[in-house]
Amino acid sequence: MAGRINDDDVKAVRDAVPIDAVVSEYLQLRNAGGGNLKGLCPFHDEKSPSFQVSPSKGLFHCFGCQEGGDTIAFVMKIDHLSFSETVERLAAKAGITLRYEEGGYNPSHQRGERIRLVEAHKIAAQFYVEQLAGPEAEIGRKFLAERGFDQAAAAHFGVGYSPAGWDHLTRYLRGKGFSDRELIASGLSQDGRRGPIDRFRGRLMWPISDTSGEVVGFGARKLRDDDNGPKYLNTPETAIYKKSQVLYGIDLAKKDIAKSSRAVVVEGYTDVMACHLAGITTAIATCGTAFGGDHIKILRRLLMDNGSARVIFTFDGDAAGQKAALRAFEDDQKFAAETYIAIAPDNMDPCDLRLVKGDEAVRDLVEPRTPLFEFALRQIVGRYDLETPAGRGAALDEAAPVVARIKNSSSQHEVAVQLAGMLGILDTQFVVKRVAQLARWARERGDRGPAPTPSRGGPPHQQVQAPTGPSGPALNLRSPAHRTERELLKLALQKPALVSPAFDAYGIDEFTAPPYAAVRQCIAEAGGAEQGLDDNREYLVGVLDAAPNDTVRKLVTELAVEVFHGKSIDEAYAGEHLVKVRLRAVDRRINDVQGSLTRLGSNVAPDHLAAAQNEVWVLQQYAQSLRNHGADAL
Repeated sequence: MAGRINDDDVKAVRDAVPIDAVVSEYLQLRNAGGGNLKGLCPFHDEKSPSFQVSPSKGLFHCFGCQEGGDTIAFVMKIDHLSFSETVERLAAKAGITLRYEEGGYNPSHQRGERIRLVEAHKIAAQFYVEQLAGPEAEIGRKFLAERGFDQAAAAHFGVGYSPAGWDHLTRYLRGKGFSDRELIASGLSQDGRRGPIDRFRGRLMWPISDTSGEVVGFGARKLRDDDNGPKYLNTPETAIYKKSQVLYGIDLAKKDIAKSSRAVVVEGYTDVMACHLAGITTAIATCGTAFGGDHIKILRRLLMDNGSARVIFTFDGDAAGQKAALRAFEDDQKFAAETYIAIAPDNMDPCDLRLVKGDEAVRDLVEPRTPLFEFALRQIVGRYDLETPAGRGAALDEAAPVVARIKNSSSQHEVAVQLAGMLGILDTQFVVKRVAQLARWARERGDRGPAPTPSRGGPPHQQVQAPTGPSGPALNLRSPAHRTERELLKLALQKPALVSPAFDAYGIDEFTAPPYAAVRQCIAEAGGAEQGLDDNREYLVGVLDAAPNDTVRKLVTELAVEVFHGKSIDEAYAGEHLVKVRLRAVDRRINDVQGSLTRLGSNVAPDHLAAAQNEVWVLQQYAQSLRNHGADAL
């Protein structure tokens, strides 16, 4: 059984590995002020960065999902490792030899499963590279040369060769101390009649790395006609390899993706090589699966979803490529980045294009040509006869729900106008209104997709009733509490600089009117009032987009334009309303605790009584401080 890692060694690992360097392997970090860095949280979906890293403190914290801790906690969470596995991995990075309190250090027994599997892949990758230089691998070297890749290119991408025998790698890894169980679990070996045999035999090998640069799997290309397997064979799903969560080339491309806010998605390993060698160092590819939601999460964290971010897909122009492009468009709205598609002349992929026309042609290919939405719509529209009213109507029926999925209202309007042009419908406003109607029905259905397509001019056949609004008592503007909450929300929407950052720390439950609580929730989902400091217009669009239904959306609009009751709308006015809302929340909590104690009477346990009395005392002191010192006490 493994011994406990020495405490001094754990501390040495924490001190030796900077947290910002580790976190940067998984997401892009930018300056957050005060010596901190920020990025999109890898532990939950968010549109604006609430994940912060403090290099000076060695800590991270997400203000959205409340995950936090040190470097070890981050790696444990993101890679699903145990404490000892994490310390061992970080120690290896820092070159620290760990000591164990019980017994000697025996890597084959004491290292965790994930660490062992990654180690096996690292050794296998080196083994395959060495084999590429041997006589048997001449067919592999010829394959690469015919596609324009020399020895230096193969070395840069770690391309190797798996010998054609049954168990060359298996025997080699056994000699390195790996058990048969570990070899099967890694996916490098598989069960044979007389024990484990190599999974990959007589193939060209591409190592597949995760975002941190560790090899977790392989892609293997068939070279011989007598190989009855598929053209490409990938590592099976293992504890460290999930094909829906890896992107080939991400380890080489991640820095340039973050730096340029651009990613190029191609279809194969050789296409990634061709792009990188042509100077497109942001190219990546999926590994035997469609581009999906988990891949988007990886890219979003690197792109930071800023307004200039671009994702360019280079699918083939054939039917399969068009289908892949349409599938990618289905997830398009999960990006804040603009998405494009680029198709080479004669439907060549980047590898063939480089071979035939050179590096410059590859660079020209990935310059954004056609927005992905436009390509998707043209594929839909192209299936109908637009010379007839019936054909134009049918095309509109299929295309309008696609446009309605675009969340940004101004972009949606612009694309609807373009759709009218594609269809040849002169009444542009008819198409715009149709799209807006479908989008509204989708929102009222809780964003479960557009409502059933209606017959033109009428309601959907089974229209879902829109929610009537947030549950709870109606607004009472004679209520001082409701008036104050309303005024504070108006400040947060119209003059966020006066209430930020204090407002963003207020909980939803501090707003007693359910409609106001719903608006507070929208502001939170749009990134908080601080989002309005730079561009109030975009901030309000974000708040409106976060509204769950028309009732809340209309209330947001109302509060965003309503005049204030005060004469001087300044910091003092804002502070007064911040204090009033917080003070009422504190008083409510005091009353709740005291009421609970009264109801329990003598049945309350002594420790519970002491804790409740202490909470009441702390809250009373805070309330008194708010009354005496106003906003300075917040």
